[in-house]
Amino acid sequence: MTYKPLIQSILAATWLAAATLPVSAENATTNNNIPPWISRPLSLTEAINLCLKQNGTILRGQSDLEAQYGVVIQTRAVALPTVRVGGNYQDSNAVETPPFPAPVPEQNWVANVELLQSIYEGGRINSALRSAKLTKQQAVLQYQTVVADSVLQVRLAYYDVLSAADQIVVNEASVKLLTQELEDQQRRYEAGTVPRFNVLRAEVELANERPKLIQARNFHRIAKNNLVNLLGYHVPSGTYEDIPIQLTDRLDAEPYQVELPVAVAKALENRSELAALRKAEALRKEGVINAKAGYKPSVQLFAGYGARNSSFTTDLARDVNGYTVGAQVSWYIFDGWLTQGRVRQAKALHEGARVDVDNEMRNIELEVRTAFSNFIEAREILESQKKVQEEAEEALRLAIARAGAGTGTQLDVLTAQTSLTTARSTQVQALHDYDATRARLERAIGLNTFGQAGKSLSSQN
Repeated sequence: MTYKPLIQSILAATWLAAATLPVSAENATTNNNIPPWISRPLSLTEAINLCLKQNGTILRGQSDLEAQYGVVIQTRAVALPTVRVGGNYQDSNAVETPPFPAPVPEQNWVANVELLQSIYEGGRINSALRSAKLTKQQAVLQYQTVVADSVLQVRLAYYDVLSAADQIVVNEASVKLLTQELEDQQRRYEAGTVPRFNVLRAEVELANERPKLIQARNFHRIAKNNLVNLLGYHVPSGTYEDIPIQLTDRLDAEPYQVELPVAVAKALENRSELAALRKAEALRKEGVINAKAGYKPSVQLFAGYGARNSSFTTDLARDVNGYTVGAQVSWYIFDGWLTQGRVRQAKALHEGARVDVDNEMRNIELEVRTAFSNFIEAREILESQKKVQEEAEEALRLAIARAGAGTGTQLDVLTAQTSLTTARSTQVQALHDYDATRARLERAIGLNTFGQAGKSLSSQN
């Protein structure tokens, strides 16, 4: 028995709303070892599904979960019987002759099988069973934390790619506008209607804008590399330029209502990190019980069957066999204060675990409050930018019209173009920040990000 069915059930329950990818699309590769999802449109849901199956951190978490299952088996062992098979063979000439005429064998052999069952260990048996259950639950919670953190990273990386792509569009549009302005000023200069200064100013503005486009393209390349790395893809060493990945989703501003008191309460209820620490505290409490068991006796029952060669003949084939049953008790009346030291250590560790839970509760509350504040800021900035782009476009249109009519200046046109570029860039950044801060807020609350997406927390109990 392994944890693999449990892992699958966790993923199915946690990400039920995410659409599954076709097996052929996930596993098939081209002759260049490039998976199909690299060259076809990829949605955020598909990216998360790929993360759940291929992300290195999640795969390592699965291995850690399997390892913890081994700890569970070891912990339960004290409550189960043990069966031991033993035997030995001895050949010695240092044999004392008895005072009667009986042959003394120089060779001896013994074989036996014994079953031993502890029936009382001072509370250690029941504690071991409880500890095994707590260890299993803690391991699952720790794995859920790994999954949640990895999915958040993929969401943020996906939004980064979208934002970088939109910034490229913004800067390309700006370069195009400035190029048109330069061409217009050159025509006017050649016609003798404007001075050479206007052409130089347009050239400078265009030259200043091109590095922003180069930087935006670089950010886009880096963002895509980060995303495919989180999806568990090894970029071929021969790939020097851009990774041909296309995303289908877009940055949006889907309404999302959340009330801080409800968010904090939900976080304390949902966060797997806090639940795992509570399991750790319970395990430390069981450690106190185990330590105190040293003050109490240990009782075992045993039963066995054995055989040995006869002591009164040299014939090794002649044996004596039979069964043995009985009970044994051991009790340390004084162990040099070893148990006392173990109890003090266990109590201190338990108290430390309680402090860890309390600290984590405060940290989670702070994380939720910080994420909530950042989300409110992003939402307010996004609200403030709703009509700015339209107004900037209209301002540029009027500036160009006035310049064409001779009532405006080139500086008015360039200023309007710069304002429009700034408005577009700010709008893209505001959309990115809104989606990113919402993702962080949902992670801080401990929500199933796809199962709860779009729902309001203000009405939840």
